[in-house]
Amino acid sequence: MPPEAAATNPLPSAAQPRMRCLWIARYIPYPLDAGAKVYSAKLAESLAASGVTVRFMGIGENAAIPAHCAHVDWVPIGSGRRSNIVALFSPLPNAAAIDASDAYTLALEQQLEEDWDAIVLDGYGTGWALKPCVRYRARRSHAILVHVSHNHEEKLWRAMARDSRGSPLRKLILWQNYRKVRALERRIVRAVDLLTTITDEDRVSLTQLGEKRTLTLTPGYDGWAAREHRIGPHTPRRVILMGSFRWVVKQENLARFVEIADPIFYRNGIELDVVGDVSEELVATLRRRCRATRFHGFVKDVAGLFANARIAVVPEAIGGGFKLKFLDYFFGRVPVATLRHAAAGLPQELREQTLACDTLPALVEAVVSNIDRLDDLNRMQEKAFIHSSARFTWHERAANLRKAIASKQHG
Repeated sequence: MPPEAAATNPLPSAAQPRMRCLWIARYIPYPLDAGAKVYSAKLAESLAASGVTVRFMGIGENAAIPAHCAHVDWVPIGSGRRSNIVALFSPLPNAAAIDASDAYTLALEQQLEEDWDAIVLDGYGTGWALKPCVRYRARRSHAILVHVSHNHEEKLWRAMARDSRGSPLRKLILWQNYRKVRALERRIVRAVDLLTTITDEDRVSLTQLGEKRTLTLTPGYDGWAAREHRIGPHTPRRVILMGSFRWVVKQENLARFVEIADPIFYRNGIELDVVGDVSEELVATLRRRCRATRFHGFVKDVAGLFANARIAVVPEAIGGGFKLKFLDYFFGRVPVATLRHAAAGLPQELREQTLACDTLPALVEAVVSNIDRLDDLNRMQEKAFIHSSARFTWHERAANLRKAIASKQHG
């Protein structure tokens, strides 16, 4: 059921007990410096705002949580994670193995002593908690087990392992992690009562692994929106690429795009702004061979960078699917060039307002060919803004999730 079809559910009456939801995540999502964190935070907070009691667990600290988020009961675990060396010898993939610390395990055991209507496993990295949650559901049959997925992880990690250009040892580690991801994701999908996906494409491919009720929850948006904006001859011939690049998959995507785009952009007098958290090691490696690319690091206020860009790019060669950065660009009134598979999940009328290509070289060529077509670029950004303005509200996503959980309880 598309999220736009659901009406917002009313808050529970005094006679109607509030639904109680335990939300298990990899980390406390604040600060909101990555798309996955934004998705988790806004979905959980919107669910709480709809009248559900939400207790959110994750590795992190209280100090990072803004005061306005007090309607969620946050349970920070602290910063302790297991080492990557330990993870290598675990049957769990790296993301799950390093989070399964003694402190987090004990905290979860304590929470599972209470009565919950729903338990959310947010992302495959929380799969270490699957067994105790399944045991809990066996004791309390009214409890609904939900998996909020962020990608079809098996597909993503297979592409990462297959296409990695690292050393033989690195490729071996990636293939090992892919096999662990595949096994864990399949166990989660088969065990839960409700599976949510960000795109319909992920919903179709994941439900081939196990026939469970599914729900597509594309991202919402409640961030900054630019005022009316025109790209003109005075606007620098500049391209912007924004994201968080600490995850190995994001690093690989960034390195591939910059490697292809930088020399071509330089020859054509085009600059590339990379905005977001990138490791010092990767920045140092890329800078040695870049002439058109500037690395800005994390920027809290991107309005100036957006205003001085003609095109934004989403070059997700590995992975793909609806990313929150699309909405940042659309509401920031920047035209978007993207790989076609990276736009999976976008409504068709929005896909039509992007420069969509099948390969990275074609994407770079599309940027070069269109960067001076100012009328076309302005038409794209204006239509994308209009189409986006009425479609992406978090309260609709929360209403759909709450309705689906209640349906499973009574069905």
